Amino acid sequence: MNETIDEYQIRSDMLCLDVRIEKIDKELRYCIILPDFNEPTRAYMQSIKNKLARDVDRKSLESSGPDVIRELKTKFKKRLKYLIKNDAPGVDAETTNAIIVCILNDAVGLGQIEYLLNDALLEEIVINCSSEPVRVYHKKYGWLSTNIQIGSEKKIRDYAMHVASYVGEAINTNSPLLDAYLPNGDRINAVLAPLSDKGTSMTIRMFAKEPWTFPHFILNKTITPEILALLWIMIQYEMNILISGGTGSGKTSMLNILMPFIQPNQRIVSIEDTRELQLPRFLYWYPMKTRNANPEGRGEVTMSDLLINSLRMRPDRLILGEIRKRHDAEILFEAMHTGHSVYATIHADTSQQTLRRLMNPPLSIPPLMVEAIHLNLVMYRERRKGIRRIKQVSEVIPARGGDPVSVPRANVLYKWKARSDEIISSSEDIRLFQEISLHTGLSKSEILAEIDEKRKIIGWFVDNKINKLDDIGKIMRVYYLQKEDVCDVVEKNQKPDGLINE
Repeated sequence: MNETIDEYQIRSDMLCLDVRIEKIDKELRYCIILPDFNEPTRAYMQSIKNKLARDVDRKSLESSGPDVIRELKTKFKKRLKYLIKNDAPGVDAETTNAIIVCILNDAVGLGQIEYLLNDALLEEIVINCSSEPVRVYHKKYGWLSTNIQIGSEKKIRDYAMHVASYVGEAINTNSPLLDAYLPNGDRINAVLAPLSDKGTSMTIRMFAKEPWTFPHFILNKTITPEILALLWIMIQYEMNILISGGTGSGKTSMLNILMPFIQPNQRIVSIEDTRELQLPRFLYWYPMKTRNANPEGRGEVTMSDLLINSLRMRPDRLILGEIRKRHDAEILFEAMHTGHSVYATIHADTSQQTLRRLMNPPLSIPPLMVEAIHLNLVMYRERRKGIRRIKQVSEVIPARGGDPVSVPRANVLYKWKARSDEIISSSEDIRLFQEISLHTGLSKSEILAEIDEKRKIIGWFVDNKINKLDDIGKIMRVYYLQKEDVCDVVEKNQKPDGLINE
């Protein structure tokens, strides 16, 4: 017997579809209620698909880019409405919309996968092979099998080749792996058979269409206002921060929510493998991304290429999506030592492991250079509960002078307690406030007072539900230009309208 655990609706183009989380044989399953057509309607839809196929060369369509495809979809919608109205004038508007969406998804999309792409509660969509149902990672329920199954290996292969050509990449027998990003930021990885004897696989990682901001992170307990206020003052005074964590732990999201704290008159240069960062429009930001070699092996632009070039662009702030290679790390740490304020991410599970990764092969950064990191955040994803937390906040303590075996170490200032699900103070700072004082001339009591002021402003953002990226950017811009105006609004607990509309 099936038991419905949860249900909600999603919007897919002109369709509103029901989604149910059902308990079947003690396991949860994701069920999306798809349009159901009778046999004559399906035959009619196939005839319309054939007409569309004659009108457009799919290969040229795939290489046209997203803007051209959007225009074609609009054109096709009009034509399909005209055809259905003339061929079947008695069909109601709801059925007409369902027919149009289904045809367009099959003709210029990924078929039924298109419906899943519109569910904001999904993080991953996985096609393992044609003999298994599509699986999804749900933000609330974790991994679930679905009621969607791709009918043939050829269709999965066609989907992979469609995505590859759409983004200007190639996947074929000679190049059977694809790692690409769609214009909306979703990441697609594909593996062609026979690299796996199961068949061709596709994995789609979906990114939030509305970027996360710091009020979201506070409300879901990923970070506390106290820690965020400390990070704000560090970013304001141009100190270096490294964010660690495992895959999917929220490293890039954490990096992203911190960027609005940068002054709007400072030049920011970011370097990523793909554009995941989304900064407010009011920041002076120049994003760059790497490029893979073409099928002939030419045209590659590496992280190192962009890092070296970025130092010639006079950046005030330098953001690196992820530290992976030794040469990249060397350039990045050299930038820290030449006075650039740097933010980056790296794979590591603890602060001490972060330092070991940096100082040991393959990165092998000299301990003296590693000391340029002021603060390390470690992100953690609790898969069983579906939550993300700051696991550790640590300052980097330099090696003891004159001791040849001494290396930098991590002093954990805050840590997450799993049992009570709270982030608590762990130890007193040794280096951090001295560094802030060195940068600002402020005493420790003055620094603590400024952190407390920032904590109150952060609380005001949360209380007033100010969570849109550009709204936060506007208010931060006013803060750096006319700080007293923001502090006055916060002190009187007024609404943000005057600051946002300024």
